[in-house]
Amino acid sequence: MTSVETSKETEDSGPGGYAAARLRLLTEKERSGPPRRAALARITDDWLAALFAAAAPPRGTALVAVGGYGRGELSPRSDLDLLLLHDGSADPAAVSALADRIWYPVWDLGLDLDHSVRTPAEARKTAGEDLKVQLGLLDARPLAGDHALTAGLRTAVLADWRNQAPKRLPELDALCRERAERAGELQYLLEPDLKEARGGLRDATALRAVAASWVADAPREGLEGARRRLLDARDALHLATGRSTDRLALQEQDAVAGELGLLDADTLLREVYEAARLVSYASDVTWREVGRVLRARSARPRLRGLLGRGGGKPPVPRTPLAEGVVEMDGEAVLALTAKPERDPVLPLRAAAAAAQSGLPVSLHAVRRLAAAAKPLPVPWPAEAREELVTLLGAGEATVPVWEALEAEGLITRLLPDWERVRCRPQRNPVHTWTVDRHLVETAVRASSLTRRVGRPDLLLVAALLHDIGKGWPGDHSVAGETIARDLAARIGFDRADVAVIATAVRHHLLLVETATRRDLDDPATVRSVADAVGSVGTLELLHALTEADALATGPAAWSSWRASLVADLVKRVGAVLAGEPVAEPEPAAPGAEQERLAIEALRTGEPTLTLRTEQAGEESDEPEPLGVELLIAVPDQPGVLPAAAGVLALHRLTVRAADLSAVELPEELGGTGTAVLLLSWRVAAEYGSLPQAARLRADLIRALDGSLDIPARLAEREAAYPRRRGLQAPPPRVTVAPAASRHATVIEVRAQDAPGLLHRIGRALEGAAVRVRSAHVSTLGANAVDAFYVTDVSGAALAPEDASEVAMALESALRA
Repeated sequence: MTSVETSKETEDSGPGGYAAARLRLLTEKERSGPPRRAALARITDDWLAALFAAAAPPRGTALVAVGGYGRGELSPRSDLDLLLLHDGSADPAAVSALADRIWYPVWDLGLDLDHSVRTPAEARKTAGEDLKVQLGLLDARPLAGDHALTAGLRTAVLADWRNQAPKRLPELDALCRERAERAGELQYLLEPDLKEARGGLRDATALRAVAASWVADAPREGLEGARRRLLDARDALHLATGRSTDRLALQEQDAVAGELGLLDADTLLREVYEAARLVSYASDVTWREVGRVLRARSARPRLRGLLGRGGGKPPVPRTPLAEGVVEMDGEAVLALTAKPERDPVLPLRAAAAAAQSGLPVSLHAVRRLAAAAKPLPVPWPAEAREELVTLLGAGEATVPVWEALEAEGLITRLLPDWERVRCRPQRNPVHTWTVDRHLVETAVRASSLTRRVGRPDLLLVAALLHDIGKGWPGDHSVAGETIARDLAARIGFDRADVAVIATAVRHHLLLVETATRRDLDDPATVRSVADAVGSVGTLELLHALTEADALATGPAAWSSWRASLVADLVKRVGAVLAGEPVAEPEPAAPGAEQERLAIEALRTGEPTLTLRTEQAGEESDEPEPLGVELLIAVPDQPGVLPAAAGVLALHRLTVRAADLSAVELPEELGGTGTAVLLLSWRVAAEYGSLPQAARLRADLIRALDGSLDIPARLAEREAAYPRRRGLQAPPPRVTVAPAASRHATVIEVRAQDAPGLLHRIGRALEGAAVRVRSAHVSTLGANAVDAFYVTDVSGAALAPEDASEVAMALESALRA
């Protein structure tokens, strides 16, 4: 649509002409992005100007676009920010009538409107009291009426903004920080707010405001393109949803990607993350410069007094940090004698020195290094490898330095495979970060664990590379092993160290998965881990990497319970690697409490149980609880597992681990030849306090005799609390783990976690006529990963064909 056509289509000042032109514009597939936003602003300008003229406005009035509309950034469902400006000479009733003639047609079309009626003096006063109003007026643009009135206001507001910069810019910085705290960092969120989150459109607007203050200016390279990509994503979001929304929800991402002509939702997120990362980095650099300039301004009167009139400008002190690197004015900069074109190690040396000193690297230094630094030889010299390890070992200070190098392309130059994981989203909600930031965060976590290992350098590099395979298809641990082997050799490690790093990457999930999903009393479990790890040194490195990886993943990935299981496994594997034999387990005799419960169960013929809180240790005054141990004794009968699991689900208890065994008590303890089924489970309350043991026992009795319909009760709860719409969970998957145990068959279940899942699994296993020897239950975010050790009725492991049939039946039951 040309500008001539646009003008013709909006000659009618009523809503019909504008609405038709707007609809045609938004349905044009060949025009999108900045041209469509500009055209939408133009036809809106024409329509509002016509409304203003048709209302016979009194003299000394003007209609002004402010905020996003003032910048001409109208997305399909953007609200209109309008100011009706008047000089105070007109009759107030006439001004009010003029406002009504403009506002009501906008409301009649269902458009959101942010409006005000003010004199220039009132507008300046309000701006002085409300920072957001002042920011909106910085983009004031005349639409109709007295343009000189608008120009005068804009000039005055800009002058106020520049004069008040020492006060207003810190307020704006605080506003941006508060918003980031509330909305999070756009570049890491699975459902980001394109406007409010850090690195979003509001931050891009704040950078324009800083530039208007003449105090500092943002790095321009790529910033406008990043802002354009975020605006394009918001346009597509409005068109896909038909709503005025800035939150890129999961269920909308495929449609938004389609609107933008992108391959899929992951491609969309990666583009959005790239843009947000650029805006965030520009914000960091800009606000650092604002602080430096304002500090310098505040120090000038004092310095003039110290130096006297005509004393000249004092030199800025430089403190050496490393060869070619100095500290100046709170930043790490290159020394005057530095020669990056002759010193290939300088980028890593500067980064390591900055991180160790807790300083940011100056923008000028990073850009000079990116432009002039000579590539490192392959393999790297020892100094380069040591500087990388020093950088990774600096803790939290590593993150901003790494991001500065990454923003200028230095990281992918040093580690070419980094490009495949850069800004790559992780769909599992357990993960807090994108793949690349998770790798850096893991190194940060590992830096606090270096005293636990003999080779801290191998731990830090393995932490940085452990998920590097996520940029390739297939099992990321397998792909990562190959990439880590190549990169470790590139970095300059010898053959033996390369093998250790590759092993750590290949098996970085081995300890936590084995500890939470396998029977640690089974010799086959411990031997398989020992065979994979190979040495005590590798085991201790893998132990630290496991903890660092989990802590960097998110709060749902690590707990005292998981830590205790992993530590137990490491202790057992360490004994094997040290040459100690692994004894075949003997049937465990029931403990005193289990024996008491079993005697009571035989005497009454009903289940008995007890709840007991466990603690992580006694190192502190208030040791952290590992969970609650639930002991149940039931006369052996069918349906115990699903009944017990169902009762726990009804009482909102999460099962973390379960052990089941059948014992026969000797006659002197009341044994009658009837077996007693003992269940020892570790549970945790979803929220609130634990239920009373008496209530659990009563409901378990009812579940076993059939008077408590557990499936119906669980269905009622699910209907009352429906899961979020639009989230399509992958189907459940049930597999048989070969050679995981000589005494039982291990069946693994991976499914969407839901109330009563363990109950459904128990019913399916009962229906398959197998006995559950033990269960190892693990929940990661919305995913349940459970392992069941099952036998036939005689207590032997299942034949391979029988195990496959059980797995297929269980998967079918869960899918149904």
